[in-house]
Amino acid sequence: MAESAGERAAAVASALAAGGVDLIRVLFPDLLGIPRGKEIPVRLLPEVAERGLSFCRGVYYTSARGENIPAPTALAAGLPDVVARPILDTVTRLPWADGLAWCVAEVSEPGGSPAVEDPRAALRRVLAHFAADGLSPVLGPELEFFLLEEADGAVRRYGPGLGNVYTTGLKGDPRGLLPHFLRGLSGLGLDIVGGNHEFGSGQFEINLGHTGALAASDACFGFKLGVRELAATQGLHATFMGKPFNDDGGSGFHLHLSITDGAGVNLFDDPDGPHGLSGLALSAVAGILAHAPALTALLAPTINAYRRLQPDTLAPFLVDWGLDNRCALVRIPPERGGGARLEVRLGDAAANPYLGAAAVLAAAHLGIAGKLRPGDPLIGYGYDPAKAGALPGDLGAAVDALVADTALTEVLGPGLVEAFAAVKRFEVAEFARYVTDWEFREYAYHL
Repeated sequence: MAESAGERAAAVASALAAGGVDLIRVLFPDLLGIPRGKEIPVRLLPEVAERGLSFCRGVYYTSARGENIPAPTALAAGLPDVVARPILDTVTRLPWADGLAWCVAEVSEPGGSPAVEDPRAALRRVLAHFAADGLSPVLGPELEFFLLEEADGAVRRYGPGLGNVYTTGLKGDPRGLLPHFLRGLSGLGLDIVGGNHEFGSGQFEINLGHTGALAASDACFGFKLGVRELAATQGLHATFMGKPFNDDGGSGFHLHLSITDGAGVNLFDDPDGPHGLSGLALSAVAGILAHAPALTALLAPTINAYRRLQPDTLAPFLVDWGLDNRCALVRIPPERGGGARLEVRLGDAAANPYLGAAAVLAAAHLGIAGKLRPGDPLIGYGYDPAKAGALPGDLGAAVDALVADTALTEVLGPGLVEAFAAVKRFEVAEFARYVTDWEFREYAYHL
């Protein structure tokens, strides 16, 4: 007889308690990627695994600053419940917090069907299309972030000035924090494969190993949680905001993608194919390019993200692909064989990792299903608009492109896209009414 969720949870709870853990955080991502959830006593884990934890559905329709966002399924419906159930395979002890563990939860309707707003469920819907074709996507995420410190009431970047890209050690990291992060994140069970200082002052990049798409997205969710908490233990704040400073570069969320068969063979490699790539790989590239305007809403999901997607920034600006060209939206790294892959460089570090992965994979699958082929790869400079069309220039245009892309919406889930669009259109409308510091400095004195 198969073991029930409660029985499995009882075994997990017993092991945690034996190791001195008495509390567990049950967390799920909202549409913005913000972790939401509750801390519960470990002794209640079996009960929670069976019945779940109830949350107000309005949590999906809450802005980053806590405003209620109008939506038909939220306040207009009386703010009904959704139910979060812990995924026991994700239970991990928090190495920097005594007596605490955490896990990812998936969110459902009270009747048991997946909640339309749940980003993890959206990714699983997309992956079902690949599974039906006998395909398994593999992702390798790269995330950048800034460390900030407060001094004399002002926030400033941690560490010395610019020019420390690809450095390690105390030169750009005077408190030796990178090893602290690498050890802490590894202790969280994440497959950390490397880290370094990035271009900006106090900016770092840490890379995660390549694994199945769902596990990779869970790792990204845990990674962002871990970075923020590890920073807080050092009296610092970590931000994944894409472009926090005018005089510095932005932070990206790059996704390396390959696809394997049931035996784990990389299907992107073909020594006899164009550029050593298989038709499957080229179709995946073409699908991503064909749906790039819509993808932009999910991979660059904030007003601020479009400060980063500018010419001459090493972030993409045009809908293009290239062979080992970091100016392009889709870069093909030089490795072939088992290392053949594509890198989608569109993502902003603030993106919800589940929605970012779901969007890229949905577009890739549409390209594969339609046997699409991309045009010629970019050669050289990647910011000439005569070479390719431009990405949407702001969040409003990107959301419009997402809603108009009915093929992508069908794969992601119409309810999910509707909910995401409602949240982001609220954000756009709020910003349109906001007087920025730039406007005041530009106009108030002279006009």
